[in-house]
Amino acid sequence: MLISHHRGFGIKHGISGDEKVNRAWGNIKENIKTLAIESLCLHEWTQHKPWFDNGYVDFLDQRKQAKMQWIQDPSRSNVDNLNNVRHDASRHFRNKKKAYRKTKIEELETNSTVNNVRDLYRVINDFKMEYQPRTMIVRDYKGELVADPHSIMARWRNYFSQLLNLHEDNDARQTEMHTVEPLVPETRAFEIEVAIGKLKNHKSPGIDQMPAELIKAGVKIICCAIHKLIICIWNKEELPEEWKESIIVPIYKKGDKTD
Repeated sequence: MLISHHRGFGIKHGISGDEKVNRAWGNIKENIKTLAIESLCLHEWTQHKPWFDNGYVDFLDQRKQAKMQWIQDPSRSNVDNLNNVRHDASRHFRNKKKAYRKTKIEELETNSTVNNVRDLYRVINDFKMEYQPRTMIVRDYKGELVADPHSIMARWRNYFSQLLNLHEDNDARQTEMHTVEPLVPETRAFEIEVAIGKLKNHKSPGIDQMPAELIKAGVKIICCAIHKLIICIWNKEELPEEWKESIIVPIYKKGDKTD
């Protein structure tokens, strides 16, 4: 369990009036990440398939060396050696993939038996997912294809700027309205704890890379610090800059991927 010991958290509970909300949020974020690494360890993400192990790498090295020997000396013995290494590597790769699929099928049966619907559909999607080549080109506003990374980013920036930003009509009359704001009491600590408890699990984190499960696991310790941060934000009427940023992920539905 995360946050079973109170000592090493080190969050500044007292946020002075002069302290910026950005610094306060940075302190909380870094301490949460530090304690998470100490409690859960750091898992490095890899792009390799689950069956890609040291044996896989050894066969790739042997195949590469055999091919280099054949290039330098295309004799009959080197040709036979290259073919043998290729056959052994292919046999090893097939066996590893078969073992991986067998493990996944057993996992499917287990999840179906215990009615674990989320993991069941996750494994099914892994089987259904096929190779999807990435489209690295887009069309600009003139309909011409662009492949330069900077031009692609500029195209996406302009697209979402027009899609999400409101452009005021200069001809429209702007009516200035004055309202009386009711006196709203400051948020209390238990309200922060309740709000954290209602966060949904299994959601992608933002740019801070902190999933909801991590915050919920340490709610008893970080609730006070987050409450003081919210009060500071409330009084200063200023949000941390990181809270104003979001991650936009375009998801292809249908039609031309370059459009």
